[in-house]
Amino acid sequence: MATESNGVSKLKTPEIKFTKLFINGQFIDSVSGKKFETIDPRTGEVVTQVAEGDKEDIDISVKAAREAFDHGKWPRMSGFDRGRILLKLADLIDQHGEELAMLDSIDAGKLLHITRAFDIPFAASCFRYYAGAADKIHGETLKCTGEFQAYTLKEPVGVVGHIIPWNFPTVLFAAKVAAALAAGCTMVVKPAEQSPLSALYLAHLSKEAGIPDGVINVITGYGPTAGAAIASHMDVDAVSFTGSTEVGKLVMGAAAASNLKTVSLELGGKSPLIIFSDADINMAVQTAWQAVFFNQLPKHSVQGEMCVAGSRVYVQEGIYDEFMKKAIENAKNWVVGDPFDPQVDKEQFDKVLRYIESGKQEGATLLTGGKAIGEKGYYIEPTIFTDVKEDMLIAKDEIFGPVMSIMKFQTIEEAIEKANNTRYGLAAGIVTNDLNIANRVSRSVRAGTIWINCYIITDINIPFGGYKMSGFGKDSGLQGMEKYLKVKSVITPIQNSPWL
Repeated sequence: MATESNGVSKLKTPEIKFTKLFINGQFIDSVSGKKFETIDPRTGEVVTQVAEGDKEDIDISVKAAREAFDHGKWPRMSGFDRGRILLKLADLIDQHGEELAMLDSIDAGKLLHITRAFDIPFAASCFRYYAGAADKIHGETLKCTGEFQAYTLKEPVGVVGHIIPWNFPTVLFAAKVAAALAAGCTMVVKPAEQSPLSALYLAHLSKEAGIPDGVINVITGYGPTAGAAIASHMDVDAVSFTGSTEVGKLVMGAAAASNLKTVSLELGGKSPLIIFSDADINMAVQTAWQAVFFNQLPKHSVQGEMCVAGSRVYVQEGIYDEFMKKAIENAKNWVVGDPFDPQVDKEQFDKVLRYIESGKQEGATLLTGGKAIGEKGYYIEPTIFTDVKEDMLIAKDEIFGPVMSIMKFQTIEEAIEKANNTRYGLAAGIVTNDLNIANRVSRSVRAGTIWINCYIITDINIPFGGYKMSGFGKDSGLQGMEKYLKVKSVITPIQNSPWL
């Protein structure tokens, strides 16, 4: 294993086995024959070329998914039988975990050790969780006034379009696809153009597990073409999108303008981390690092490419100076790479650097970082700003990069007001040893997930989704499956019943 000048280990690119569209159980070229390059963000070099799907390919894949739903065996299997196949797929993900981890690392610049330790096991756990849920989809029996009885049925919504982002390619493929499969749906999946390779590999594994042809279709391509075609398609019954708020609005608009399909949106965030003066200072510093520069090794930093990144750090004035001192000490131990942690592509790289420049121009103090690293790849130093005002762009906008803004507060009321002073509401963190403060603030902050004395703790059992312009609908947990089900009421008369 060689090491390049920027300190990043150079690993051999794995064999790329699947680069074509996956439609109706087969890997095929796009109708146009076009391809696009997928780039290794460590080096900026081309990994491979992938088939570029367009509206015509979406039409073909939706037709296959519709046929599989209307006439195929997947929705007509018992939940138990669907679950057994999902368990096989989970086992295959475990068996091929190293290949999947490498694909996400070279494609999206994810840290390899985290992809191995978290992403791949989490993906397998998604399929096992929903395998267990597949035969536990129940309606209710209802009492009526008068001589009638009623019950509800939970039915699969039909053909689902999944549009997946680039920061957690395998994890979000699994969370969305497993839940929809358990419900009995068929689907078309469009992975992000920056990270298409693991989705194609998972499509191959799904066929090997025994999922019937047409149930899962994967179309690689661009958002304005393939993604837009899914959102506006008249024969797609539901769409689940994870990505930016701006694109989420377009998805919702296209769904409304077409067939009013069901929409679930997990969008951007600008999450606050509120550190109270009674907190353990060392734990608070490490939690803040984890919240923005997510990593399981404290001396290594990553991209900050997380929708839940706790990039607005509010520190109570009683410990502010000590916190800053320890934050500076921590910054000296930063190491970039293990072996992957660049921004996903040049567009995102340039965007983060523009935000850093805007922070300096608007008067924030650059404490550390703020520059690109090396001559090859899309690496940026972990960056900390102080003296940040609430109206600065770095305090308002989702940067999706390794940029932390540290701000001071005095009272609980001020902390709650500042935390809620955002158009987003995806997540928040609270660091305190006072149970009363934890309870009050967690109930007052308008966000879908609140972490207390921890951050970025996720589990397949825990529903995940936002408030406000961070979207609506949940991934994970039983709620993650409910959005792929429709409730039908059935009423029948009853005559001469001995009771009502």
